[in-house]
Amino acid sequence: MARVLLVDDEKVARTVYGDYLADAGHEVHAVSGVTEARAALALHAFDIVVTDLILPQGDGMEVLRYTKERYPDVEVVLITALDKVGPAVRAIKSGAAEYLVKPVRPEALRHAVSRALTTRQLLQENAALRRHVALVEAGQRLLTVLDRGRLGSAAASAFVQLCQADAALVWTRGPKGELRHEAAEGVPGEFLAPLQAACEAQLRDPPARAFEMAGLPHFAHAVAVPALDSSAGLRGWGVLLLQAQEPAGLRDTASYLAQHLALALHHADRIEQAEDLVYLDDLTRLYNARYLDEALEREFARADGRQPFSILFLDLDYFKNVNDTHGHLVGSKLLIEAARVVKSCTRDQDVAARWGGDEYVVLLRETDSGGALKVAERIRRAVESHHFLAREGYGLSLTTCVGVASYPEHATDKRTLVDQADRAMYRGKRSSRNVVYVASPNLDAVPAARSGAA
Repeated sequence: MARVLLVDDEKVARTVYGDYLADAGHEVHAVSGVTEARAALALHAFDIVVTDLILPQGDGMEVLRYTKERYPDVEVVLITALDKVGPAVRAIKSGAAEYLVKPVRPEALRHAVSRALTTRQLLQENAALRRHVALVEAGQRLLTVLDRGRLGSAAASAFVQLCQADAALVWTRGPKGELRHEAAEGVPGEFLAPLQAACEAQLRDPPARAFEMAGLPHFAHAVAVPALDSSAGLRGWGVLLLQAQEPAGLRDTASYLAQHLALALHHADRIEQAEDLVYLDDLTRLYNARYLDEALEREFARADGRQPFSILFLDLDYFKNVNDTHGHLVGSKLLIEAARVVKSCTRDQDVAARWGGDEYVVLLRETDSGGALKVAERIRRAVESHHFLAREGYGLSLTTCVGVASYPEHATDKRTLVDQADRAMYRGKRSSRNVVYVASPNLDAVPAARSGAA
């Protein structure tokens, strides 16, 4: 059964056609002109409009155009006494489903309405299929984004487009479950900060399903959708907030995309872990020389001759004796513990790396030679006072030499800066050991093969 709007200025025609359609099981609402037709369309949801071509104060073509502009999924059947090809062609080109010439038999009208409704259903199914295809493609596109920095903005854009939302905000969860705002789409700048604060107060522990949120600035209706990854034990990777006039219809589509976002975040996290392994030393879990090289490149590009930074080059004194006396397994454990001691003396923004063997390098960001000298001395004292492998029953004592070189004071290129720090360290190896030296002109070059007793 369909809801039919019948438009005809003749009362007899309205009665006859109305009876035809009612007998076919349809619900009929009859009006006499264009103005009444517009009012009826605004008040009720119709499936089809059946209109006479000639009407007072307008015509059926006006009803057709108005219906297709405002209610494109409503089909229109035109009825006329004009048995001419021209009007029929214009009607079909304007979107009419059928064009009937009077006198109209009951079977012809019922079949025309039936065909129009079938067309409407096929078009709706086709539109739904296109939406589903677009949704699947959007989910697949999210899975191809492996950079966490781009995932938030890509997800916000996809949610606005495919969920027919007015705005979207995306948060992800950090390693400790903390919320981190990633992106926003469709939110005026002046509302973003208060909206973030209001949302985060409610999103710290969201339920494992979509839910409506209230009391948000600028957002009259909003739905929060958790990004859950079923492949990781329903781990919550983030939360999405969508704003629309009718939020109830957002949930299924948003939940589907949110699952793909969660999986994409999972993949990005695995990629980051894999990249970390490439830049980590296998033994000590400090950064390796490859990462240090890239960090120095970035630091030189950022400093631009104005912002100082420093390099510390460390070498453990007489480490070969540990290997010769206690074996290489104990030596390896000692290197791990030495790495922890060095790392404990630096800030989070600094880069501590294993250069190779028993050598370590520390990049001290935004630190001149005076500040670097203090950190170097702190490391020297920490190593000297530490009892290595005490839990294993060894309690070994160890010292280190530290060389200091700073940009731009001692060098303005990467290779020279590292070489100056290495030369300063080597000066300590040739003197008393357990000492810190700052780079200076005319320091001896480091020999290609270090002493076996280093």
